[in-house]
Amino acid sequence: MIQQKPACALPEWRSRDELIDTPEPVVLEWLFHEDSLTRRLTRLSNERFSVLPLFEGWQRLRADECAALRLPESSEGWVREVYLLGHGEQWVFARSVAARSALEQDGLHMDELGTRSLGELLFSDKAFSRGPLQICHYPASWLPAADRDQGLWGRRSCFTRAALSILVAEVFLPTVWRAIDAADSTNQERH
Repeated sequence: MIQQKPACALPEWRSRDELIDTPEPVVLEWLFHEDSLTRRLTRLSNERFSVLPLFEGWQRLRADECAALRLPESSEGWVREVYLLGHGEQWVFARSVAARSALEQDGLHMDELGTRSLGELLFSDKAFSRGPLQICHYPASWLPAADRDQGLWGRRSCFTRAALSILVAEVFLPTVWRAIDAADSTNQERH
């Protein structure tokens, strides 16, 4: 008898007031910071920030993504997966998705972003409004093979402009926490 692999349990995305296990204060502050993560990482890296695209294309969206975007399960959407780099080091894995029909009607060309940060686009267009941030321990199986660590903190929020919603998930890799710790240590030494 062949055993089937168990389906990946969906993560429990939680808002700040729904947290059971509260991360340490610096982690909590980074996860729930409302400003652009691109801008924060650019400052943290002393302007040595870049984007490394991993995948862009049409795919069936995951169940949690369909639920967040209020789409029927197994809907097709545009998926963009990238690494956000500081000093050439992979700091954050980001996955952004949007429903095919809404994206085609809106005319936003996510397929033309290349190495430009989607966050830069979303925060520079005042027509987009950001929904609440939610966090979870991101499933390791959803990460690129090189970063499949258990218990990594991820956050997501939905950016909306008219009928278009873009769900942006960002997973903080251990390398970014080391960079944040190093920057905090340097700042404390200066004072």
